[in-house]
Amino acid sequence: MAGDITTIARPYAEAAFARARETNTVGAWTEGLELLAAVAEEPTMADQISNRNVPRERVRDLILDVGSGVLSDDMANLVRLLADNDRFAALPQIAVLFEDLKSRQQGMYQVHVLSAYPVSPDQQKELADAMKAKLGGDVELTVDEDASLIGGVQIHAGDLVIDGSVRGKLQQLATELQF
Repeated sequence: MAGDITTIARPYAEAAFARARETNTVGAWTEGLELLAAVAEEPTMADQISNRNVPRERVRDLILDVGSGVLSDDMANLVRLLADNDRFAALPQIAVLFEDLKSRQQGMYQVHVLSAYPVSPDQQKELADAMKAKLGGDVELTVDEDASLIGGVQIHAGDLVIDGSVRGKLQQLATELQF
């Protein structure tokens, strides 16, 4: 599902970023998208967004009311477009992708590493150096532990995913055995 929401969110994030650069309002868009993502993730609002019995126009108006004073006309138009296409659930991912585009434009890549075991500072430096060479820009590395990986690591850098985890290899093997 995460891949699906990213696919849905990407064109909106790219359009928002292009508009933000065009109007020299990247900072304001960052603030506005952070607010929109927080609103969409708030449990009561998330229930409204996922409830097919609640008219999209009502959700749109609620979001616009919460964002009044912060959202520019362009950001309000994005909210209206998301309402028209029933894509409010993509708001948090739109914000994430927007920030990724902003970082890339500044030559900085956000790299998230999931590891089954603790990663030492030396190993983190090695990973950061390898990713810097691969991506061709500075890297900001975040590392989290996830025992469900069983062993190995998963590396996420924008669209690039390197899955060297045991869980990933088992899933790949299971998929191959089904065919």
